[in-house]
Amino acid sequence: SDNLEDLELAAMVHGEALNADGRGVMLDYAFMRLGDDLSGPLGGVTNVTVRQGVFEAFAFQRQQRGDDYSDLYAGVRWWDNERDVNVSTVVLPGSPTANVEEDWVDPVIGGRYLRPVNERWTLQLQGDVGGFGIGSDFTYALAAGAIYRINDRLRLDLKYKGLWVDYEDGTPGTSGYFKYDTVTHGPIVGLMFDF
Repeated sequence: SDNLEDLELAAMVHGEALNADGRGVMLDYAFMRLGDDLSGPLGGVTNVTVRQGVFEAFAFQRQQRGDDYSDLYAGVRWWDNERDVNVSTVVLPGSPTANVEEDWVDPVIGGRYLRPVNERWTLQLQGDVGGFGIGSDFTYALAAGAIYRINDRLRLDLKYKGLWVDYEDGTPGTSGYFKYDTVTHGPIVGLMFDF
């Protein structure tokens, strides 16, 4: 609820391609910008903006057992973050500002399981881990939900996803230190087109 009140802009897009031999690729990008204005005790306004972009590129291999599908995947998760603080005072002239940008790439491995329940509904579970101290100390994602087939070309994707990351760069208490230990989670409603 806090994020929805401060949400300025958000977008998500996901694409997949799958060969007949079961090899495929997944690309995913999620972006959000949050902002808020805080009034000071002596007047003036502090504007804070937070931007988070996450791009994922995975190669996967699909295995089929009966009607069930399982995908094992590996790839990278790129984090692109920015924090802006702008202070407008009524007492002192000028507007002090601070801008921090940080981006890094995490190696990721994971799996996905798809189980058709009937002709319309398919259950889905997905999870991955990454970072391993190469980019972040640790990152992982979990998602669970269902896919509803509207027709041969159109499906509705309903799931809940959580994305965790623990990243640190620099030395605490020194200039340039950056720590990003966050959980981004919530429901996802998507429209899927099959080509």
